[in-house]
Amino acid sequence: MQVDVIIPAFNEQNSIGSVINDIPKELVRDIIVVDNNSNDETSINAKNAGATVLKENRQGYGFACLKGIEHATNKEIPPDVIVFLDADYSDFPQEMNLLLNKIWKGADMVIGNRVKSKREKGSMMPQQVFGNWLACNLMKIMYGYKYEDLGPFRAIKFNKLQEIGMKDTTYGWTVEMQVKALKLKMDIKQVDLSYRKRIGQSKVSGTVKGSVMAGYKIITTIFKYR
Repeated sequence: MQVDVIIPAFNEQNSIGSVINDIPKELVRDIIVVDNNSNDETSINAKNAGATVLKENRQGYGFACLKGIEHATNKEIPPDVIVFLDADYSDFPQEMNLLLNKIWKGADMVIGNRVKSKREKGSMMPQQVFGNWLACNLMKIMYGYKYEDLGPFRAIKFNKLQEIGMKDTTYGWTVEMQVKALKLKMDIKQVDLSYRKRIGQSKVSGTVKGSVMAGYKIITTIFKYR
């Protein structure tokens, strides 16, 4: 299978190189870093580490991911699988094989769960833990499937990603994908992954405004597609 990785990045100059260097190169064809209007050397460091760098000046996690998808779609040979990975080095890119193994065995989408037993202390803020718990339980009640996390480290077959038709441009990106996959009755799997403290401060959970806006968008997205 041809596997492309999409990494949305906003002011992650101190971490992006480590993320790219830890990706198992034998598993992927292309590493696509989407610079989401950074004002530091994120693009330069990503390019120096060997990634394909795209620019998306419209601020928003979803905008960056959609830019990466557009690039993959326009390739002469589109990928079979897309892996989404954050740029802050909180995930362990070398665990990508754990996601892909389940794709190779037939899963349509695999979510990487940031479980407490494999999570570095302090790597997730209390509001993140609560928000994940609330969102996952709401989806269980409304859609009948129990996700353990909204983890951004995930893999999905490219044709299934196109079938989903992602729209969200900001904080609702991850939950939109998970809700729509349920509505389309896709074969969803989950795998427990390691998680550590990110490099630098989170633009979402690191601020009160970001936490509130993200929580509101996630909850409304769950109800929106019901």
